[in-house]
Amino acid sequence: MTILVDDPAFGVEIEEKKVACEESELVLDAGFAVPDSNAFGHTFRIMPIGRVARVQSRRRRFNSWKSFSTSHVGVRESERRDLVEGFYRVNHINQTYDFVKRMREEYGKLNRVEMSIWECCELLNEFVDESDPDLDEPQTEHLLQTAEAIRKDYPNEDWLHLTGLIHDLGKVLLHPAFGELPQWAVVGDTYPVGCAFDGSIVHHKYFKENPDYNNPAYNTKYGVYSEGCGLDNVLMSFGHDDYMYLVAKDNKTTLPSAGLFIMRYHSFYALHRAGAYRHLMNEEDVENLKWLKTFNKYDLYSKSKVRIDVEEVKPYYLSLIEKYFPAKLRW
Repeated sequence: MTILVDDPAFGVEIEEKKVACEESELVLDAGFAVPDSNAFGHTFRIMPIGRVARVQSRRRRFNSWKSFSTSHVGVRESERRDLVEGFYRVNHINQTYDFVKRMREEYGKLNRVEMSIWECCELLNEFVDESDPDLDEPQTEHLLQTAEAIRKDYPNEDWLHLTGLIHDLGKVLLHPAFGELPQWAVVGDTYPVGCAFDGSIVHHKYFKENPDYNNPAYNTKYGVYSEGCGLDNVLMSFGHDDYMYLVAKDNKTTLPSAGLFIMRYHSFYALHRAGAYRHLMNEEDVENLKWLKTFNKYDLYSKSKVRIDVEEVKPYYLSLIEKYFPAKLRW
């Protein structure tokens, strides 16, 4: 699980003053509004791209933050939990059925950037996930660690190796070229919208502030869906998982359905941890869930201080990209 809670990278500067969350809002490219303040009342001020800090300075900020957080005046574990809870409060309030439909319509156009899979890996390398205490290397390090760990144990499943490499590429939504979305619309645990929010979802209590919570069209067990309809027909809270799924599917990837399933649902912990929402699954989902549970062990536990020699493994992954994807993708 990855949760970004307070990252000023990619041209977003955090002002120190506190403001009430309802006082202002940020209008996305699609023309609808999302809050411009995070869970802690900090406002986000968009800077011109020319002023965006480079990778080195971002990592310096990360290292400074990490040193601060481990010092005697730093963020205690209880305070860190509060930050994460604050993130989920904003996430649960704003991820509505209508919001997800609008986000999918806007980002499903895939009209922002054209680039290869490897180019996207390099772009994602500018990120450091400050939310993950086990991951203080660039995102690409984690992707390669995941892929290489899978490759070692499943040498004949090359599609699974590639899925490990690309499963988090949807985090480019945080980049200015993709609208620099607020973190609650990119990361965190995912869940279905359009039906009742299951009690196993982390920090479930905050759904009571979501407009869908009391909407009879969306607050029943099945909501707008039907038994066995298949998860492919279910709208999930919007984030990097669903976005990468849209990118891969609409660019005509030849990955098997299990690869797409892993991409879209690897943060759907209510399903693969608690067994919730199984009433919406079809037979193909049941089979693919087995692969997702296998993959999840590597996604969570492959983080290692053993560095991957990128240049050594790059030719192998470029061959897989060529096998399963076009040279350039629309994003």
